[in-house]
Amino acid sequence: MFRAIKRIGVLTGGGDAPGLNAVIRAVVRTAHSAGIACVGLEDSFDGLVHPEKTRPLILEDVRGIHRLGGTILGTTNRGNPFAYPQANGEPPVDYSERCARNFRSLGLDALVVIGGDGTLAIAHELRQRGVPSVGVPKTIDNDIAGTTMTFGFDSAVAFATLAIDRLHTSAHAHHRIMVVEVMGRYTGWIALQSGIAGGADVTLIPEIPFDLKKIAAHVLQREGFGARFSVVVAAEGAYPVGGERSVRMAGRPDMVERLGGIGARVATELESMTGKEARSTVLGHLQRGGMPTSYDRLLATRFGSYAVHALQRGETNVMVALDTPDRIMTVPLDEVVHKVRTVPLDSELIQTARSLGMVLGD
Repeated sequence: MFRAIKRIGVLTGGGDAPGLNAVIRAVVRTAHSAGIACVGLEDSFDGLVHPEKTRPLILEDVRGIHRLGGTILGTTNRGNPFAYPQANGEPPVDYSERCARNFRSLGLDALVVIGGDGTLAIAHELRQRGVPSVGVPKTIDNDIAGTTMTFGFDSAVAFATLAIDRLHTSAHAHHRIMVVEVMGRYTGWIALQSGIAGGADVTLIPEIPFDLKKIAAHVLQREGFGARFSVVVAAEGAYPVGGERSVRMAGRPDMVERLGGIGARVATELESMTGKEARSTVLGHLQRGGMPTSYDRLLATRFGSYAVHALQRGETNVMVALDTPDRIMTVPLDEVVHKVRTVPLDSELIQTARSLGMVLGD
């Protein structure tokens, strides 16, 4: 039987993204107007593992935070309660039952879990321990299944586009190849959209393994008709035909693998193959920082408010999602977790890139 929601917990998990604070603000303000109390859980699920890392959230706590980057609650991508890391190299411990007990002792009726696939997967598993939740999709990578957009993505694309714009002037002045490595993990949403918006000559995405010989030929072709520079955008998960992704750190039970280095590899090999000077730039966590764009603030606010309304309707173990530009909905978490939303090879974005003469490496 459905029980009225009187007290909810809010947490942010995984990597940070512009718009997290806007979600928190929307949750607290919407809950307040409905007479629902909010409790902030600090550093993701650590707030359930260590209940002293919790605090009430009232209107004064969230005033004006929608324009701020980061998260007032803190976050981590290494606090999986089902495999909680221990000090001194000890094996991870399953604290899921402990989380469930603390959930009840805090008097919570449900959680609003703001995070990416890993965080949402934990929330989905905790449902089996009696911890109901509604998920809010967060990632700059835009790779969560079930939603056409995640907040944080627009801000990351805007920053990457600005960086590409700036690197164009340096590439043109020095007649260089400039390679820009962007985030995205196993998908090319950031690379493709910023590449198109920034006027890149080549864009490399994980969905299309690339052939360096074809890229080098395109660079030399440009040289032949007077364009003495080229700008290449490379998603961190891009890889050559028959090759492997560049991995900076292997994954562990408590942490996913860390990608990186493809930009430098591509620059080095293109310099050797073309005889042109090449430089690489890694945007890295700059894409995660700073104020969210107006689009991300609005989307995050809509998601946060809708999450509270979903709980009021008795919906749990679901994720709020953007269906169409003017429609938010919910989708079951079991249709979302452990799935990756990649760039479709027949998408309009791919077609647009090719129509503009952009080389995608194939």
